Amino acid sequence: MMNLEDVLNYRRSVRVFDKEKHIDPKKVKHCLELATLAPNSSNMQLWEFYHITQPDLLASISKACFNQTATSTASEVVVFVTRQDLYKERAKFVLDFEKENIKRYSPKERQEKRIKDRELYYGKIMPFIYARFYGILGFARFIISRAIGLFRPMMRQVSESDMRVVVHKSCALAAQTFMIAMANEGYDTCPLEGFDSKLIKKLLKLPHGAEINMVIACGTRDGNKGIWGERGRVAFDKVYHRI
Repeated sequence: MMNLEDVLNYRRSVRVFDKEKHIDPKKVKHCLELATLAPNSSNMQLWEFYHITQPDLLASISKACFNQTATSTASEVVVFVTRQDLYKERAKFVLDFEKENIKRYSPKERQEKRIKDRELYYGKIMPFIYARFYGILGFARFIISRAIGLFRPMMRQVSESDMRVVVHKSCALAAQTFMIAMANEGYDTCPLEGFDSKLIKKLLKLPHGAEINMVIACGTRDGNKGIWGERGRVAFDKVYHRI
C-alpha cells in the first residue's frame, strides 16, 4: 500500500492510456466524493463534476479536446465545472448547515452571536461578493474595499474577475484532490486545459453561468508510452523561501 509520498511520486500526467484496461466507474465516483473534501473559499463549493463514461459522449468530448491522445485513449473523463451562478443556493446551504453545527457544538451562551455572524456572512456578504452584473458590482466592491483598506487590512481582490479566479482556484483544488485519490487507487489521470469550452458546455448542456475549469482524462497508463521521461521540476531552492 502506498503512503502519501508514494502516491505523489506515482501520479504523473499520463497522455496515453491502455485501452484494453478498463477502470471501475464506482472507484472513480468514490474519488470524486473524496474531491469534495478539498479546501475551498468560504466552503461555498461552487463546483460540479461531470463523470463521462458513455462511449459516444467520450468521443465527442475528445473531439472538443482536439482528439489529444490523453482523451482519445481514456477509459473515462471527468469535467470539472465552476458554478458561480449557484452562489445564492450554496450560501444558503452553508448557512443552514452552520446554524445546526452551532446548535450542536457551541456553548449556549455563544450560539446567538455566532448564528448572527453566520447570517451576516452567508446571508449578505457572500451573496454580495459573488454576485455579477456586467462588472458594476465588482467596481462597487473595489471602491468599498479600498475605502476600508485606508483604516485596516482588507481583502482587495474583489472585482468580478477576481472572484471568478477565486472560484476557479477552489475548483482546481478539488481537481488535484481527485487526481491524488485516483493515484491512490493505482489509476492514472491527465489534466487538460486545451479544449473548446463552448463545445463542451454544449455537450454537457450547461447553463450560461457555468464555466469549464478542467478536463481530466482517466485510465491506466500504457507502459511508458504516455509518460515523457523523468519528471522535471525547477530546483527547489529557486522556489523555496524561508523567512
